[in-house]
Amino acid sequence: MDFEAVIGLEVHVQLATESKIFCGCSTKFGSQPNSNVCPVCLGMPGVLPVLNKKVVEYTTKAGLALNCKINRKSVFARKNYFYPDLPKGYQISQYELPICEHGYIEINIDGNAKRIGITRIHMEEDAGKSIHGENLGDPSASFIDLNRTGVPLMEIVSEPDLRSGEEAKEYLQKLKAILEYIEVSDCNMEEGSLRCDANISVRPIGQKEFGTKTEIKNMNSFKNVQKAIEYEIKRQIKVIKDGGKIVQETRLWDPDKGITISMRSKEEAHDYRYFPDPDLVPLKLDEDFIENIRKTLPILPDELKEKFIKEYELPEYDAMVLTSSKSYADYFIEAVKHFNSPKKISNWIMSELLRVVNDKDCDIYEAGILPEYLAEIVKLIEDGKISGKIGKDVFEEVIKTGKKPSVIIEEKGLVQISDSSELENIVKKVIESSPKEAERFKNGETKLMGFFVGQIMKETRGKANPKLVNDLVNKLLS
Repeated sequence: MDFEAVIGLEVHVQLATESKIFCGCSTKFGSQPNSNVCPVCLGMPGVLPVLNKKVVEYTTKAGLALNCKINRKSVFARKNYFYPDLPKGYQISQYELPICEHGYIEINIDGNAKRIGITRIHMEEDAGKSIHGENLGDPSASFIDLNRTGVPLMEIVSEPDLRSGEEAKEYLQKLKAILEYIEVSDCNMEEGSLRCDANISVRPIGQKEFGTKTEIKNMNSFKNVQKAIEYEIKRQIKVIKDGGKIVQETRLWDPDKGITISMRSKEEAHDYRYFPDPDLVPLKLDEDFIENIRKTLPILPDELKEKFIKEYELPEYDAMVLTSSKSYADYFIEAVKHFNSPKKISNWIMSELLRVVNDKDCDIYEAGILPEYLAEIVKLIEDGKISGKIGKDVFEEVIKTGKKPSVIIEEKGLVQISDSSELENIVKKVIESSPKEAERFKNGETKLMGFFVGQIMKETRGKANPKLVNDLVNKLLS
């Protein structure tokens, strides 16, 4: 029996506000434990929450960018459960009437577009963080840091339209790109600004009913999301084929062992006992508010990709890579402003610069070379001042030192030799020292051109103009 997976993702996104959702405490990451707290976010008796308007604006903006219907009326609810890092004993969220519904994202799988539905986007407050003793030198103790309590989140819930770990990864990357473009979150997964839970079930192909699902938590990268989903699909299929039954539960991903581990049995949604929060009136948005937010939307990745193809005459693949991240797109645009050779700039970004970005696991602007410096290297090659090989050496030196390419070239004497009379003497010398190869070349072994070019480059320490070298070798050996 063949099976297919049914996958839905719940993505929690920390909004880039300076203060929390219902109080004025700072959302700054990395502060001393329990320093960004007040009676409101600590859930003290008698306090009242006050909604942060910027949270509403950012969530509305995300809903519009994700093709959602913006509900004119939405309601905050109390989600009741007990956990050490939840001071009030409930979380303020939205349940029956969220702010955004019925959106979608289009992803690209093997050159084919696939639309993934978005069920809802709702606003909620984050919980605190439990820190267990093994990380603090006391294995027997647990500690609570409530700085995150009340940090504004939006939860983006997809339809169960995903069918593989690869599709889930593509969806998350596209979602992250859109959120970065509209600047509502920094989407920093290491700091917890973007977290993903995956609901996974399998069913025989052709069956309409969903299978029993498991939820996987604790995934801190897109790669881990993909691996965890792929493992869980295989695990569930094996359980069913072996005659067992899937248990609805929450599981954790162990990236070191490459397996999912059972954490707890999963409660049903109604066990949370939602009810409208009596301290927060229903949120009502008028048309003017929504339209004013719509006017602030920037150009989004799909539209920018088409613009790159049309205006910069880039291949679709280049445009897709360069618009997959706002920082990539910004870097490319800035570099082209300094030297208008889009395809060559694109080649250098995708081959040399993204290699450094991947090696360092950093943002493109943290790789060590400014857009104008990359553009300068490309221009120097185009102008014949340096060779492509020297250009790569200069690129590496800029990464190491931060110096301008022209300064490095001057300091190291790397200017390309393009004086034909100077080069001709060097070419003659190389030919005279290799009489057998010269004779074979004259007799039709033109593949020896590589030999001569290599010897000449060695003689000039890579500074000879390659085109001029080829011309001179042909001229002197014809």
